Amino acid sequence: MSGEHGEIPEMDFADIRKIYSETAIDHFMQPKNMGEMQDADGAARITGPCGDTMEIWIKVDGEIITVASFMTDGCKNSIASGSMATTLARGKSLSEAQQISQQDILQALDGLPEEGQHCALLASNTLKAAVQDGLAMLREPWKKNYRK
Repeated sequence: MSGEHGEIPEMDFADIRKIYSETAIDHFMQPKNMGEMQDADGAARITGPCGDTMEIWIKVDGEIITVASFMTDGCKNSIASGSMATTLARGKSLSEAQQISQQDILQALDGLPEEGQHCALLASNTLKAAVQDGLAMLREPWKKNYRK
């Protein structure tokens, strides 16, 4: 049971540490690159089969991703996966970022529980879609003016 202000009792942290790696805990407790990005060069929003929605934005210089950010309405697995996907994408070329797989994200997080592994697939798919959007904007930059 949570404390008065929503704190997680120490007992719950002990249980969490049995299930999640320190890396995964760090990424869902203190997510990296979380937040919407204005004037992104590539963006995507996907809702997974579990109902979680993830958005990823990228900023590129040439073909290198200089900034990547994400938002999700999902659980700690989605938060950790989005955080790691954007961390892995930064500094990579668009073609390298497009190769970031569910397995790459899971490996970088030192795993997720089996029931949460689909969140890494959601993050990977959303990143790939954002990269595709970024590539389309490189080919036809005028379309960026017509984004919603």
